[in-house]
Amino acid sequence: DDSPAWHELHEIEIRRRTVLKKVEQPVWRILTAWDGTCLMALSTDWLVWLPVLIFVAIRIHAHSGAEEPNLIQQWSDTNIDILGGFLSFLLVIFVNQTNTRFLEMYQLSKKCAGLIQDVAGLMSSQCPTRGGQLVRYMNAAHVVGYVGLSEVYTKENFFDHFNNNFHLLNQKEMIKIQPLDMDSGSDVFKELVTWCQREVASTKNTGLIDTIEANELHNKILAFRATMDGIYDFCDQPTHFFYIHFLVLISAFYLPLFAVDNAYSSGWGAETDWRIEVLNGTIVLLQAIFVVGLRLLGQNMIDPYGDDLEDLSVITYINIGLDTSSIIMSAEPPQSTVPEPSTVPSSVPECPPVATSKTPPATLTGEANC
Repeated sequence: DDSPAWHELHEIEIRRRTVLKKVEQPVWRILTAWDGTCLMALSTDWLVWLPVLIFVAIRIHAHSGAEEPNLIQQWSDTNIDILGGFLSFLLVIFVNQTNTRFLEMYQLSKKCAGLIQDVAGLMSSQCPTRGGQLVRYMNAAHVVGYVGLSEVYTKENFFDHFNNNFHLLNQKEMIKIQPLDMDSGSDVFKELVTWCQREVASTKNTGLIDTIEANELHNKILAFRATMDGIYDFCDQPTHFFYIHFLVLISAFYLPLFAVDNAYSSGWGAETDWRIEVLNGTIVLLQAIFVVGLRLLGQNMIDPYGDDLEDLSVITYINIGLDTSSIIMSAEPPQSTVPEPSTVPSSVPECPPVATSKTPPATLTGEANC
């Protein structure tokens, strides 16, 4: 099992949240940063170093005393700038598409946490004695959704941690969902969402909420399911491999040609100038960083639910849902400051009595109604 342990996930999350705060740092701190940068990926990609090696090899040959090839004059009549402009255009489109996809998945993740808060708010105001179980199921479904979504987040290293600390599902409920295999997809998530709907139906049947309130809760639960399904849909259909392969293929031809072009244009034999060589060599390296860096940037944003520092902060989103729903469900309004009827001045007309509902039954605890 290559999945990281919980403490590794937590450490990655801390570093990930730290990287998010670096965007406002001054230039010198950004340039000297390592976490969350392109440096690690670039240093291990052979397409960065291949054109540099080609440039260096040609320049060594130029200083070896060998006769100047006739190819140099013919090569000067060629123009590979058109290919470079075409490749840059495709790379920018690729990064723009993956960035749009990344932000849409971020919005879906945040919406899931927001819908849990909505349900907690509705149950806290409409039926606080029965809301705890519904909110518990929704938080459990939230965690389970990410477990079935990514190989990085598993039942063992992710769900069990939250379940042990927040008691999301009891032993009987865990036995109920065990045959569905939490790590294999969204089956357990769909099961828990169905529990939420049946919990709302059971609460309505007891008369604790009316039809309008039940429909509102059902709409929130179904929106929660649809939002998580949207995340699964994005992950099921990444950017076409054909497109990525095409970019890599063009880059693999273009960068060596660019290196050869700059190496021959730096002079030959006695006509060389080391300053021109250094300048052209730097241009070759920067062009390789530009082409490969844009492609890696787009690839990193395709799947934002991994263990990269650039990925989305799943643990933070889970904690937001758990913490805010707990605050909402345990919220107690302050005592009313309206004076008692006996102390109301005689000049103030007395309000008619307001009808009140009967006190709802005690909080239900125990097993899920499913």
